[in-house]
Amino acid sequence: MDTETAWKHLTDRVRELKDLGGIDGLLEWDQHVWMPAAGGAYRGRHKALISRLLHEGLVDPALGEWLDTVAADPATAADPVRTAAVRNLRRQRDRACKLPASLVQAQAQATSDGFAAWVQARGSEDYAAFAGPLSHIVDLARQEAACLGPVAHPYDALVGRHDPGMDLARLQGLFTPLTAALVDLLDRIRGAAPLAPHPVAVPVDAQRRIHRRVAQALGFDLERGRLDEAHHPFTMGVGPQDVRLTTRYFPGDLLAGLLGTVHEAGHGMYEQGMPEALAGSTVDDAASTGMHESQSRFWENVIGRSRPFLAWLQGVVREEAGVEFDLDAVYASANRVAPSHIRVEADEVTYNLHIALRARLEAALLGGDLSVAELPGAWDDLAQELLGLRPERPSQGVLQDVHWGAGLLGYFPSYTLGNVYAAALSERLSADLPDLWPRVGQADFAPVLGWLRDKVHARGHLQDGAELVAALCPGRDPVAAFVAHVEARHGRLYGVARG
Repeated sequence: MDTETAWKHLTDRVRELKDLGGIDGLLEWDQHVWMPAAGGAYRGRHKALISRLLHEGLVDPALGEWLDTVAADPATAADPVRTAAVRNLRRQRDRACKLPASLVQAQAQATSDGFAAWVQARGSEDYAAFAGPLSHIVDLARQEAACLGPVAHPYDALVGRHDPGMDLARLQGLFTPLTAALVDLLDRIRGAAPLAPHPVAVPVDAQRRIHRRVAQALGFDLERGRLDEAHHPFTMGVGPQDVRLTTRYFPGDLLAGLLGTVHEAGHGMYEQGMPEALAGSTVDDAASTGMHESQSRFWENVIGRSRPFLAWLQGVVREEAGVEFDLDAVYASANRVAPSHIRVEADEVTYNLHIALRARLEAALLGGDLSVAELPGAWDDLAQELLGLRPERPSQGVLQDVHWGAGLLGYFPSYTLGNVYAAALSERLSADLPDLWPRVGQADFAPVLGWLRDKVHARGHLQDGAELVAALCPGRDPVAAFVAHVEARHGRLYGVARG
C-alpha cells in the first residue's frame, strides 16, 4: 500500500474514533445535565458499548499497518503534522493494544456506576456508600497500570494518559519546591492583617445573564456552544462547532459561580480554537490535559481575578442587575487567601496544596500503600498538614470531587500543571502585549484570545504540553513563574511579598 492511501485510511479511522468520542461526550454531558437519576444503568451500558467500539477501532491490525506505512516514508519525517500524528496515534494505539477489551468495558461500566454512587453518597454524607464502587474503580486502575507496564510506579501509567511524559518522579520534582514556596507564603500571609470577604449578592436570573455576557465577551462563541447548569462544572467538546459548558450559580456570591464560568469558558475557547484543517490527524487535539487546564486557569485567575477585569465587571453588574459594588473590596475579596476545605473554591495560593494532597493520596492508593477504607482518615490528616484544616464531614473532604467516581485517577496533577503553565504563558503574553491590562479594563479581550489562538490553540497537539510551554517560554521554569505571580499579586496585597 502506498503512503497516501495509508494516510487516507488512517485519517478516516481517526475521524470515526473522534465521532465515537463525541457521542460518548454527549452521553456524559446528558448524564450530568438532563438525564433522570434512574437512567444510570442504561447509561452505563451505552458508555460501555462506545468504549468497546473505540477500543476495537484502535487495536485493529489494519490501523497498525497504516501507521507503519506512513511512519516508514522518509517524507513523513519532514512533515511536522504527519510526524506528530503518527506519534500521537501510535501512543494511543499502543496503550489500547495492551488493555483487554473486557477491562475497557468494565471501566466504562464502573465509572458510570461510580458517578451515580458519588452523587448519592455526597448528598447523604455517607462515604461507605461510595467505598465499594471506588474500590472497584481503583482495582481496575491497578489492572490498567499493570497492563501498561513496566513502569517505575503504577501512578506513572495513569498520569501519562493525561499528560504525556509526566510521571510520579517528575511530579514530585514539581510539587516539592512548589509546595514549600506556597506553604512559606501562606505562613507569611497568616501573620498579616486579614482581608474581609466581600460577596456580591445578585439574583440568579441576573447571574444567568451576566455569566452569558461575560463568556461571550471573553470570546466563547455561543453560536457554537452552550452554557448549562450541573452539579460539578465541566466542559465537553464534540468538536469546534459544538462545545458545551456547565456552571453553577450562588445567589449570595456572584464571583463564586462566575469565576467557574470564566474557567470553563477558557476550556471552551480552546476547544473552539482547535485547528479544523488538521481534522483526522490527531493533531486537532489539546497538547495535553495540563495545557487544557492552563487555558482555563489563565482566564479564571490571571484575567478574571485582575483589577482591570473586575473594574469592567462592575459596569456589567450595574447594567444587568442594578447592583453596585466596591471595586477595592471586591478585588481584595477575589484574591483573599483563606484556606478552605473545598478545592473549587480555593484561592490561588492554597489551590495547588489541594492538588498536592490528592496526588499524594492517588499515588498511595495505586501503589498499595493506602486502602480505600483508610482514605477518609488519610485525607483528613493531610488536609490538616497542608492546609491547617480538618474536614468536618465527607463532602468537605473525600467526597467533594467527582473525579474518582468518574475514574479520573491521575487527572488532578493536570490542574497544577495548568496553573504553572498559565503563569509562564502569562509572562510571555505580557511581554508581547505591553498594553494588555488597559485592554482588559476596556473588555478588549480579542488580542488576548488572538495570541492564545496563534501560540497555543492553532498548534493543537503538534507538541506535548510541556514541550510547547518550553518552546514558548525558553529558559523559564513554570514553577518559578507561578511563584512570582502569587508573590506579586497576593504577597503585595497582604504586604508580605518577596522578590
